[in-house]
Amino acid sequence: MGRLKRRLVVFATTSIAAGAVGAAVALVYCTAMPGRSITGPLPELTQDEREVSAELRRHVQALALGVGARRATEGDSLARAERYLVGELSALGAGTLRRERIPSSPSEAANLVLELPGRRVSPFVLVGAHYDTAPGGTPGANDNGSGTAAALVLARRLARSKRDLPLRFVLFANEEMPYFQTKAMGSLVHARGCSERGEELRAMFSLETMGYFSDAAGSQKYPPPLSKLYPDTGNFIGFVGNLASRSLVRDSLRHFRAHASVPSEGAALPASLPGVGWSDHWAFWQLGYEAVMVTDTAPFRDPSYHELSDLPMHLDFDRLARVVVGLEATLAELSD
Repeated sequence: MGRLKRRLVVFATTSIAAGAVGAAVALVYCTAMPGRSITGPLPELTQDEREVSAELRRHVQALALGVGARRATEGDSLARAERYLVGELSALGAGTLRRERIPSSPSEAANLVLELPGRRVSPFVLVGAHYDTAPGGTPGANDNGSGTAAALVLARRLARSKRDLPLRFVLFANEEMPYFQTKAMGSLVHARGCSERGEELRAMFSLETMGYFSDAAGSQKYPPPLSKLYPDTGNFIGFVGNLASRSLVRDSLRHFRAHASVPSEGAALPASLPGVGWSDHWAFWQLGYEAVMVTDTAPFRDPSYHELSDLPMHLDFDRLARVVVGLEATLAELSD
């Protein structure tokens, strides 16, 4: 082998090794999370968690069975869902509730915004969930009755607590197609409003498709290359952010793991990776805000995702209750 060829081989080998090391470092940066996820058999539900489970079930049944498909293009279904949600939020008797119309929507679709004050005016913590459903008539028990129900329960439990930072709960319309990532997307309307008003946002949490869990091996899928890094059993709740939201993902998961009685995983990933930006948190990224999706990973786990079979009977309300109680503690930590 000539001297030049030997040098080329050494250079190529070194470059490949450096590339592999760089990729490994990048993966660690994206996926290394603080705290320790709970493992082994779950502890017995507390009485509080049982009550939360029953409350979550009631909300999901009201939305998925009482209303069914919830879309701006399907009669008054979205309006009926809105009436239910307004009734629940108004019954809290706390904070300020307003309706935020979506100007570009072909119907009277609107976001519902509940402001719960803190000792300070700014910054604030936002908890959001979309209440519309995907095309095709799906009743949307998990997507996204579960996230909407979780937001309602969290709002009730935090409505009268003392905190340093304000909490804002927003139930978004028009997250699903054909509005997703368009100017008629409810969360994008709200995020742009936050930016135009110069509002300072401490954190945004998108509660998205949270109620399907499985203990079966092979029940959890991922976009490559994540399958080598995470468990293949879909028994955990996920915290997902983009690279710019890495600190929020880590802070949130650290607090959650300190309080929750359910397994959890987290990652801050490139927004271009399939699934990473598939909900309302995406809208806030566009305006430069840190935002995290809390999810069961939706199509990577739930066989009823966007199907007519997305019914309450397939949800694990007890495990969802564990998630909600953990999120309550997380929000209390981040807003204090």
